Amino acid sequence: MGFTPVYHPDVKKCDLPNIPRNMRDRIKSAIEKRILVDPDLYGEPLRRGLRGYRKLRVGDYRVIYRVEGEFVVILKIGHRKEVYQTVIRRLPEK
Repeated sequence: MGFTPVYHPDVKKCDLPNIPRNMRDRIKSAIEKRILVDPDLYGEPLRRGLRGYRKLRVGDYRVIYRVEGEFVVILKIGHRKEVYQTVIRRLPEK
């Protein structure tokens, strides 16, 4: 079963330009070969305020996403030291 990626608008505008080129290629490959193939198998569930979201580790970077039917909504891509603090601002309002 293939999934369709949906990126938060800030991922391409803010996240990716700050990541080194070689890591961007690794992250893109990981998204295509892991998340879009079987997001529940490869991603680890998050807790507390990010319950319902999952993370994929690619080196020192993390991809934060959520599975919604046949779509994988990618909320944030960032370095492990800052990704969890900054992803909170992108969460949809409840």
